[in-house]
Amino acid sequence: MLELLAPAGSMEAVTAAVQNGADAVYMGYGDFNARRNAKNFTREAFAAAVSYCHLRGVKVYLTLNTLLTDRELPQAARLAADASALGVDAVLVQDLGVLRMLRQAAPDLPVHASTQMTLHSLDGVKLAAALGLSRAVLSRELSRDQIEYICQNSPIEIEVFAHGALCMCYSGQCFLSSVIGGRSGNRGLCAQPCRLNYGWNDKADAYPLSLKDLSLAGRLQELRKMGVACVKLEGRMKRPEYVAIITRIYAAAIREGREPTAEELEELKSAFSRQGFTQGYYLDEQSPEMFGVREEGKEPRALFAQARSTYQNGESPRVGVTFYAMVRQGEPVQVGVEDPEGRTATAQGPVPEAARSHPITQGAVEEQLARTGGTPFRCERVRSLVEPGLALSLSTLNGLRRTVLEDLTRQRQAPPGRRQGEFHGGARYENRKEPPLITISARRAEQVTPELLRLGPALVYLPPEELCAHPEKAKPVGSTRTGVTLPRVVWDREMPALVEQLKRLRALGVEDALVGNLGLLPLARGLGFTLRGDFGLEIYNSQALKECKRLGLQSATLSFELKFPQLRDLSKCIDVELITYGRLPLMITEQCIIKNRTGRCNCQNVNRLTDRKGAQFPVVPAAGHRNEILNSQKLFLADKAADVQTLGLWAQRLMFTTENPRECVQVAERYLNRGGWTPNEYTRGLYYRGVE
Repeated sequence: MLELLAPAGSMEAVTAAVQNGADAVYMGYGDFNARRNAKNFTREAFAAAVSYCHLRGVKVYLTLNTLLTDRELPQAARLAADASALGVDAVLVQDLGVLRMLRQAAPDLPVHASTQMTLHSLDGVKLAAALGLSRAVLSRELSRDQIEYICQNSPIEIEVFAHGALCMCYSGQCFLSSVIGGRSGNRGLCAQPCRLNYGWNDKADAYPLSLKDLSLAGRLQELRKMGVACVKLEGRMKRPEYVAIITRIYAAAIREGREPTAEELEELKSAFSRQGFTQGYYLDEQSPEMFGVREEGKEPRALFAQARSTYQNGESPRVGVTFYAMVRQGEPVQVGVEDPEGRTATAQGPVPEAARSHPITQGAVEEQLARTGGTPFRCERVRSLVEPGLALSLSTLNGLRRTVLEDLTRQRQAPPGRRQGEFHGGARYENRKEPPLITISARRAEQVTPELLRLGPALVYLPPEELCAHPEKAKPVGSTRTGVTLPRVVWDREMPALVEQLKRLRALGVEDALVGNLGLLPLARGLGFTLRGDFGLEIYNSQALKECKRLGLQSATLSFELKFPQLRDLSKCIDVELITYGRLPLMITEQCIIKNRTGRCNCQNVNRLTDRKGAQFPVVPAAGHRNEILNSQKLFLADKAADVQTLGLWAQRLMFTTENPRECVQVAERYLNRGGWTPNEYTRGLYYRGVE
């Protein structure tokens, strides 16, 4: 049966989820999770929640799915070790450095790959398995055929989102909130700028980035047959009544092997929706009908009141148990109980006397033991041996029942005896002293001119389709090598075409591959490329760099959400580069928002999304007919060379997107101190101001 995983942003929400049929809940503990604004649990509350859930047969997953700095890792290690000791069943992560830390601090704690690890291919899931993860949460953008393919071939469990908010950006790996507002979605403080209004080249009068909520309530049996292990409900920021409603409806549908009724679907919509729901990604359909906004309306008071009654008015007995009883002449009364996992508890009563008038019967014993009301336990059967003619009070049976259930409760709440470890950062590496080299990533082959190459960049990266269309660009020029920029999103059905492109490029002599998704590391390594990590790997700490080294990477691009002091303090066990120029990529979307607007593809022209303040964000094509939204201003640090010099970089990368060939040369010349070009408008990015 499908595991139903419900959100829990508070103890009340935990109760709401459990009493309405959740098999597992996920919650935050401390500040290190993707919903830092939720009412995350204190230690005492977290321990109480774990005990409450385990008594009732419900698993607890800790969300540690955020990016952490070096200074934060020791505290996160103590938190994870404590959560493991308390008995949390698994922890969700997205940060490779956090994963490495967990191997030391909590070696026995199962780890799940968060959706923000952006796993959307079988190779990505297999790599997660090789890294020691036991479950992968797939990207919400995948279609059912892609989900099924991964499930049928995956070496680990697969979890998919079934209900709740959809991020416009792939797997929520979004930089829009951090770059324009200083609040990082990758660190749990997304300001949800995608829910705001935008326009095209003029006033912001539409909502092209606000998706409707997902609902796969009618697809649960289909998902089960595919081999999906767990379906997830989104909503740690939502109220407990919402949790109760969606959990109840999904739990009933799973338990009864049916689709929700029309009344239940209406309840889902009333609880929360953005002009209804969508299954578009699941059905492999992208269209304007997938978009909607939250409309203010009257609170469904009657529905919420009914929802509160499900978890405030008593206990829903969830744990089926078997009782055993033996009443024999000359022997103490014996009562035992066994839970579904095989735990047992026994108690012994007095020796029964001969009955004078009303002997105890087998039926009376069984009826009395079955009275488990007010507890989490449900009597499924009683096996008893009762000899005739003996006296035994009902109060004695009641007392024995209470005793064995109390013992069983203690057993079920007892934390597992896991190993405890201690996190050590390991050896530190000295920063480079020499000035960083210049590398260049370009979107179009025409941007890579002989004039640009004569400036001598160490590496020039181009997309595979551009290099295949212009094989002359693959040849090294002087000391400049050509590398290939792999797409950040590649589905399994798109993989054969990419493999052919990369084989062709290897034959042309291209040796370096810039990889921004874990799922493409095995492919690039297998074809013999030198592996270089792109910003999509989200390198935020020294432990992530060490994990990159273990995976065979020669270099890695550091996160552009880090401040200069944090970048400088990283222990750099491999070469690192940093993007110091260009329109930073804020969001990659499965949707073609350009086509959604016009009804036709117009990707080859530069389209500009306009926000409420008049800022214009270029929208450019990405591999697979996806879109990428770029920052409205160019990052510019050529006049900050002294600051960059202190960071210990192997290279600083100039990212060319919308620039014409002449502008590319001017930019490179300025960064080489051979010109005075400066953009009309520019930003310093987050390197000086940082993010929350």
